[in-house]
Amino acid sequence: MSQRELVVLGTASQVPTKQRNHNGYLLRWDDEAILFDPGEGTQRQMTYAGVTATGLTRIAITHFHGDHSLGLAGVVQRINLDRVPHPVDVWFPASGAVYYDRLVNATSYYHRAELRPRPVAGPGPVDLPEAPFTVTAVPLSHPVDTFGYRLSEPPGRRILPDRLRALGLRGPIISELQQRGSVESDGRTISLAEISEPRSGQSFAFVMDTRLCPGVRELAADVDMLVIEATFLDADEHLAVEYGHLTAGQAARVAADAGVRTLVLTHFSQRYRDLDEHLAEAAKYFTGEIHIATDLARIPLPPRR
Repeated sequence: MSQRELVVLGTASQVPTKQRNHNGYLLRWDDEAILFDPGEGTQRQMTYAGVTATGLTRIAITHFHGDHSLGLAGVVQRINLDRVPHPVDVWFPASGAVYYDRLVNATSYYHRAELRPRPVAGPGPVDLPEAPFTVTAVPLSHPVDTFGYRLSEPPGRRILPDRLRALGLRGPIISELQQRGSVESDGRTISLAEISEPRSGQSFAFVMDTRLCPGVRELAADVDMLVIEATFLDADEHLAVEYGHLTAGQAARVAADAGVRTLVLTHFSQRYRDLDEHLAEAAKYFTGEIHIATDLARIPLPPRR
């Protein structure tokens, strides 16, 4: 069975704590491993989580504040040290290209792997050749240019074993049918539609460091898993507005209105030692599956609709 899960590497906002490393999130998507917003300490957290640099296929940066990007320097050097044999795409706000260049060239090292920068200049698809999903970038509201990202799998078809048996189909002819759309068997043409049913693609959205804005709602719409910052509680909403962040209640209300299936709250201010209030606040508005992200947690994507 395909493995699709979120591996949480860090959940702190600007200041890490004894319990929370700086940001870092790895999305396992079948053969893909996408690292989002590597803050300081990400390389060590990867070791704790059993995540290898060799497995990384892509890196995504939402914005160039330190808690979301300072770990990029170490991760990139580890990718080169381990001689990762495949190209690694890195997408980031184009306005922060100077910071990207500084981070990937922070110190001297041997360049033995291929990094492919994919600067994002505005809303729309991110250029990712041969990816098994599309990635859409959506602007958010923060003091520096910030993008949220949404991964979407194209719809497909699910093979129905009972129909295969009824038609006496087995072996290589099934693969041929999937590739060509139809085959000849026992003097008749059998189409793919006869032995399968439509299968919706899965989706994942990543929203960090933003006030409430249309982009948050656009990213969240009907998504299977929404990973979203909840830096503050509603009682501190004035701070969220001032510094460009969300509260747990705001994130949960967006998720409820958008039809989100699994809600993952993260990026917590150091002022909150205990996160029970974040869960209670979110549960007032969102009745679906809620996760208060903790370092090194593994959260599976929900089953297909």
